[in-house]
Amino acid sequence: MEFSAEQIAGILEGTVEGNPDVTVSGLSKIEEGQPETLTFLANMKYEEYIYSTGASIVIVNNEFTPTKSLPKTLTLVKVEDAYSCFAKLLEVYNQMRQKQPGIEKNAHISDSAKIGDEVYIGAGAYIGDDVVIGNNVKIYPNTFIGDNVSVGDHTLIHPNVSIYHDCKIGQNCLIHAGAVIGADGFGFAPDENGEFQKVPQIGNVILEDNVDIGANSTIDRATLGSTILRKGVKIDNLVQVAHNVEIGNNSAMAAQVGIAGSTKIGKHVMVGGQAGISGHIKIADKTQIVAQSGIPGSVKRSGKTLMGSPGIEIDDFKKSYFGFRKLPYILNKLRELEEKLK
Repeated sequence: MEFSAEQIAGILEGTVEGNPDVTVSGLSKIEEGQPETLTFLANMKYEEYIYSTGASIVIVNNEFTPTKSLPKTLTLVKVEDAYSCFAKLLEVYNQMRQKQPGIEKNAHISDSAKIGDEVYIGAGAYIGDDVVIGNNVKIYPNTFIGDNVSVGDHTLIHPNVSIYHDCKIGQNCLIHAGAVIGADGFGFAPDENGEFQKVPQIGNVILEDNVDIGANSTIDRATLGSTILRKGVKIDNLVQVAHNVEIGNNSAMAAQVGIAGSTKIGKHVMVGGQAGISGHIKIADKTQIVAQSGIPGSVKRSGKTLMGSPGIEIDDFKKSYFGFRKLPYILNKLRELEEKLK
């Protein structure tokens, strides 16, 4: 798949400085640029690399003026914002790489399923009874979609995803390989003999529009009602969201976060990797939780940054940590004082 500098400038509403007919067929970092690849320069601390890069085309900001001689083989595409334009180009490139509409052999589709227009369904996919698939949906091979599931328009589901019965997936969602949506929540109750008996999990999972789910993440179905990820939520790889959790609009969770059952996460909350959040609590809007922190209780005031386990406000944590690091010194001083007192 090749693009010329002139075509790229047309997509990005930019201008060409150099050879408009030069073509590229791949992407590269500016410091690792190879012939016939495209790269960009947005952060000027990388400017030195543009004078030695092997890339054929570099996207730069309109105000960029070279301070040295550029490689003779290099063509510039000047745009208003190099970073956002490169991201736009990546999206165009990604869309062109996606599968064309059609149903491949060995896909099982129930007679009662309703399939929209311009849909791709890969080989080995299973579409259960009464499933509703919207328009322009792409379902890659070996994906399981259980009975009575609905999938909104323009959603992309990568290979080996499992979506259990009754779950609802919104429009423009992205679900990466190996994710499991709607497995049973961890519900068990001990009987009179102390043996655990399973509590049926009869709820579902709802992903609203524009939700991203990372590879091998798990979103458990509710015991009753719904586990809900609101519009714009972004979940990284290897994240566990337990039964009856609700995550507010445009919140984001990094890899290996674990959220226990029935916790309510506010809007615009950001959680760093490997953080753990206890069950049956509430996290206020715009809370930020630093990686590897533990949150055992509700966070009632919005906009706080928490660190540590149990999580406390980050400035308090830093002061406490400073004291903790000096603890051996303090203990030695105490021993010296004890000896003097004796």
